[in-house]
Amino acid sequence: MTDTLSSITQDNDTVQHSQWLAVVVLALLTFAVVTTEMLPIGLLNPIASTLDSSTGTAGLLISIPAIIAALFAPIVVLLFANINRRTLILSLVSLLIIANLMAALSSTMAWLLISRIIVGFCIGGIWAIAGGLALRLAQPTAVGLATSIIFAGISAASVFGVPIGVFIDNILGWRALFLMMAVFSFILLVLSFLTIPSLPSQTSNSIRQFLEAVQNKNILIGLFITLFLVSGHFMAFTFIRPVLQEIHALSDHQIGLALFAYGVLGMCGNFVLGMAAAKNLKYTLWVIIIGLIFSTVILTLTANHQLITSTISLLVWGFSYGGISVALMTWMMVNAPKHIEIASALYISVFNLAIGLGSFMGGYIVDAYHLTLNMHLATFIIFLTVFLLVLVKLKHKNSDL
Repeated sequence: MTDTLSSITQDNDTVQHSQWLAVVVLALLTFAVVTTEMLPIGLLNPIASTLDSSTGTAGLLISIPAIIAALFAPIVVLLFANINRRTLILSLVSLLIIANLMAALSSTMAWLLISRIIVGFCIGGIWAIAGGLALRLAQPTAVGLATSIIFAGISAASVFGVPIGVFIDNILGWRALFLMMAVFSFILLVLSFLTIPSLPSQTSNSIRQFLEAVQNKNILIGLFITLFLVSGHFMAFTFIRPVLQEIHALSDHQIGLALFAYGVLGMCGNFVLGMAAAKNLKYTLWVIIIGLIFSTVILTLTANHQLITSTISLLVWGFSYGGISVALMTWMMVNAPKHIEIASALYISVFNLAIGLGSFMGGYIVDAYHLTLNMHLATFIIFLTVFLLVLVKLKHKNSDL
């Protein structure tokens, strides 16, 4: 009997261990897909130069996959309900490999944009289902930790994707960077095959439930806050390299260091503001909004070799933006506890739509007018969230909202 109990315990430990490996692999997958999405932000100038394109047109490399992802995320939840999640993940990672190889070999901007369309499907699909899988891979008492680990991949990619791209581009060029992402994605495909168990879909979401979620006043306000914050951020940050290069006259090396510092503070913001959001969500969002406004304003008020000022602005910007994903996801969970998957899909859709709209509007303004005007308008869009936050009332057990 003792031997039997020991065997059962060992088997349970093995299952739990493999499940945590799957959680880690999902975090790496979200990191890979969002990093692939973010990379062109730091590569706009060299890509535009290599493919003989304008900076604004190159901005489509951000907006197109984001818009595709926004459209595809709800489709995954509604139309792919009967597909095994493991099969769906393996298929999407395979597409990610193809997309990165196409980008590395692109000889024209049109070919590169096609590869980014494929990336959009990967983003919308993987991001939409990855977070919900924590409920099935982790023990009930560890679901929160598993979810945090998976979303840490998104946060890390959001803040480190750009500095990684700039650093490697300065050494090997942007084509090598996409090739490296293809290799990394292939490694993750193998790891996914080995660690992620069969996960038959257990969802029964309907369009009616989506409509009910949208009719929830606080969910709707949260989606608008997401739209304004994220679109304003990407309207400005998509063109951060040209801003630092042309307005602040920083060298490629200085830009790389400044963006790396942005990434480090972004990860700090992810954890610090993430924990703060669990205690007082509204206060945390105030910190994020004020930080973003401060950063965009300071960057436009200073110029010409202001390395210290621009770096401080990027540090505040990174810390503030690092907490956006966790804070806004917390908003959705607080206001839709019975329909978290639906609220997540809506949030992911609006988040990526905001990325696409922000970078698209920024590209138009940069081409038609100037980088400085684009920064001013981005600040104004972020400021609009102030009115929404003043009016909203939230129920949160650990806060005074």
